[in-house]
Amino acid sequence: MNRSDQISVTIIQSEIEMDETRQIRYQVFVKEQKVSPEIEYDEFEDTSTHVLARIGGLAVGTARWRRTDLGYKLERFAVPISSRDKGVGTKLVAFILDQIEDNAYIYLNSQVSVMGFYAKLGFQAEGEIFYEADIPHRKMVYY
Repeated sequence: MNRSDQISVTIIQSEIEMDETRQIRYQVFVKEQKVSPEIEYDEFEDTSTHVLARIGGLAVGTARWRRTDLGYKLERFAVPISSRDKGVGTKLVAFILDQIEDNAYIYLNSQVSVMGFYAKLGFQAEGEIFYEADIPHRKMVYY
């Protein structure tokens, strides 16, 4: 069996799951990437749809999406170091894309270091590099 077959992704339904999401994001963004918690946890927390990936009951990744004036923005993809290279990010992206209506404008702001990952999943870079939380990013659109 493929390792990615063991990954389940669900929309967060409880405060316990939301706490697991916050813990993953804290570990990845605040501790590993040195993003300020004030930037990481923003005004869109309550209006976004959050998802949680699990392997064997263990929370191994998270992301969220929200509607904007442009369309749907995917964001806050976080997979702890110990769970990387297992297909978690791919499962998160695929799950979210399945939830969004066909023909919708879908985009994200990718950290430059992981643009290749999103490109493999059908996203194309647009515009110039910019900085969010002192990390270089580039907008990518799903086609």
